[in-house]
Amino acid sequence: MRFFTYIFTLVCVTCFAQDQELIQSIYFDFDKYEIRSDQQTELHKFMASIDTTQIESIQIFGYCDDRGKDAYNYDLSTHRANTIKDTLLLHGIKNKIIILIEGKGRILIDEDFEINVPKARSKNRRVDVLVNFIPLKTIRTVNETYAVLRKDVIVGDKITLDKVLFEKGSSKLSRTSKTELDKIAIRLHRYPNIQIEVQGHVCCTPVYQKEAIDRATQKRELSINRSKTVYKYLISRRVNEKRLTYKGYGNTQPLGKSPELDRRVELIITKN
Repeated sequence: MRFFTYIFTLVCVTCFAQDQELIQSIYFDFDKYEIRSDQQTELHKFMASIDTTQIESIQIFGYCDDRGKDAYNYDLSTHRANTIKDTLLLHGIKNKIIILIEGKGRILIDEDFEINVPKARSKNRRVDVLVNFIPLKTIRTVNETYAVLRKDVIVGDKITLDKVLFEKGSSKLSRTSKTELDKIAIRLHRYPNIQIEVQGHVCCTPVYQKEAIDRATQKRELSINRSKTVYKYLISRRVNEKRLTYKGYGNTQPLGKSPELDRRVELIITKN
């Protein structure tokens, strides 16, 4: 009985530690594998209390008390497990999610330490139904920064483009930058619901000016032009322009590293 108590306690701790697992025990009469009417009711209540569409797998374990020969008890416990399986199928459970049906045979008890032997034996004539549920998705609320575009991004996440850097005073894309943006375009095609804002940045301008001069236009619009260049390049790679916006942030968001790294663009997720 102490062995059973240990197992039952272990299972229950697991149940409370994880919302993804439940156990239901169904009890049988001595030497029987037909379900009693009261246990039919208990099983029905259990099935009605859970969301069967979220079940990932079910394991069924049959047991007997300690009387009788081992071979007979294994056979009886297997019959009990299969009876429960057939009942679950009648409740609409799909056969493919019942991944294990096993007769465990008898559970030994120590009569010297057991206060109520008949009651202990009655508790051992049972089937345990172990239900595992599909893990719940964790809803992330804290934004993160990635080096590549991923499927599981949320609004506000940032994609850094370490290889999309610009020459001083320039908004033109290098060959390396174009190769990197080609990879981004492929991922945007793969995840069609994601929308982004292309954010342009500059370095090395006085705080009071914020924006730098673009040598090509001689206007103080460099960060805007960098973001617009990336925006247009992604459109040229057949990314729907409705999924894209662009904005220049000047020198307002320095990385605090080398100036070269501030001559950059970043992608911010605006819709996923």
